[in-house]
Amino acid sequence: RSYWKGDGGKIGELASRLAGSSDLFQPSGRGPRASINFVTAHDGFTLHDLVSYERKRNEANHEGNRDGSNDNRSWNCGAEGPTADVSVVALRERQKRNLLATLFFSQGVPMLLAGDELGRSQSGNNNAYCHDSELSWLDWELGAEERELMGFVRRLSALRNAHPLFRRRTFFRGGEVKDIHWLHPEGRDMSEHEWHHGSARSLGVYISGRGLAECDDKGRPVEDDDVLLLLNAHDEPIRFLLPGGEEERWDALIDTSFGSGLPQVRAFAPGSSYPLQERSLALLTKPNTSNRARTDA
Repeated sequence: RSYWKGDGGKIGELASRLAGSSDLFQPSGRGPRASINFVTAHDGFTLHDLVSYERKRNEANHEGNRDGSNDNRSWNCGAEGPTADVSVVALRERQKRNLLATLFFSQGVPMLLAGDELGRSQSGNNNAYCHDSELSWLDWELGAEERELMGFVRRLSALRNAHPLFRRRTFFRGGEVKDIHWLHPEGRDMSEHEWHHGSARSLGVYISGRGLAECDDKGRPVEDDDVLLLLNAHDEPIRFLLPGGEEERWDALIDTSFGSGLPQVRAFAPGSSYPLQERSLALLTKPNTSNRARTDA
């Protein structure tokens, strides 16, 4: 939440959560699947309200607006509550896609609050426990905006299911076959200084499919395509230099700057730059041909 609302100095914490929170679980011998990841829960703002309100609106609870958390790490994207401002509405939809994609592409178990895939709102109420009304019900009469968001969540779920890299049983290790790289937009590994730079709001995550080094339930080695996750919470576009060999290519699968989440340009050559727009996330994969051949066989 803090990262996508634009707070500085958060990329180190973000990286830890994307990687499964080994700082929290590894000391006790647990793996990344011990981490239950969520952006919103039944207590607090819904996803839509998280990007629409900076202050809770709990007057309907008849507790003088004293109940419910005041620390929501929310951002209204330029207007408080409902608005007809097209630019604000578009930014809110993009922020929803950013938060959902971050959730689905993080190591651990994703928890999705019912209704967030539809853009459900509680009109800024972040503690609706006492309501059995339209305030807390799910409205299944979906408009075009709600259907588009639901389609996006379906694509995220399908991609997570298709790529075992997002469902690791063990934490990243490093070593000879480095299984993860944290990248600066220039395409190089992040320096120690850059991790602590207060203005840093962009990060690339390169995960090696060949470095998975895990087996399935039948003891067979598991490999995957290489995956590149690009995140930019800055208010300006950034060009990310894409790593890799000359004969390889990167396929763009998700780009949250588009309403559908589908990039208009799909294929990128290594060494070229990906035009990551302001406040957006992109997912690219580099096909592992040896993995594809084994899967086909």
